[in-house]
Amino acid sequence: MTTKRSAVIASLAASALAGGTLLTALAGGSPAQAAGPDPADFAHPKANPYFPLRHGLVTRLRGSDGGEHFREVVRITHHTKVIQGVRTTVVRDVVHRADGTLAEQTHDWYAADNGGTVWYFGEQTATYRRDGSVESREGSWQAGVDGARAGKVMPADPHPTQAFRQEFHSGDAEDQAWIVQDNATRTVPAGTYDHVVRSLEWSQLEPGVVSVKFYAPGVGIISEHDMSGGNETFELLSVHR
Repeated sequence: MTTKRSAVIASLAASALAGGTLLTALAGGSPAQAAGPDPADFAHPKANPYFPLRHGLVTRLRGSDGGEHFREVVRITHHTKVIQGVRTTVVRDVVHRADGTLAEQTHDWYAADNGGTVWYFGEQTATYRRDGSVESREGSWQAGVDGARAGKVMPADPHPTQAFRQEFHSGDAEDQAWIVQDNATRTVPAGTYDHVVRSLEWSQLEPGVVSVKFYAPGVGIISEHDMSGGNETFELLSVHR
């Protein structure tokens, strides 16, 4: 995809989400009308190569936002949490500033269904001041609590034109995604990856901000950056399997 075409897509997505058109036309309509996933659909989960939940997998990334530099470690733990009758995998995501102080710590809850689609059931998150005190827990949510609903983070067979709601808790978690490429090649500090899925992602809570994420088979996210409305960027440094 050329830079010009990427810019056009970013502009289209930003305009559409501002007007709510992608929310209804692409992401499946009103979340209030959608039923929660059936626990029976998770009885025999199938692994998704683009969003692996294999215990012990650790990815390390570096990034920046607003001129500040960060290091991020994402670890697939052996811990589980049952939410709405579904046994989810706990993923620990920790971000440190360049000076070593803790910036953010999150426990995410994911589960793959019988077909291989990975669902997002919520997160417990906190941001921290440099002195180690909690600054905010904004963005925390759990499916089934206060109207929050699970969403999809990666389809079983990701391909262009697929669009979906990744999470929903009104006012706290409203991320959505639109897959625009499924056979990209992407080079990051950890190496060069083929058959990469490219996804545009945004939130109704941040109008005008559109990010692009790249997912590699067997790894998950290897790169992400804001295409419009922000300047956050992260790249994969290493993978430990």
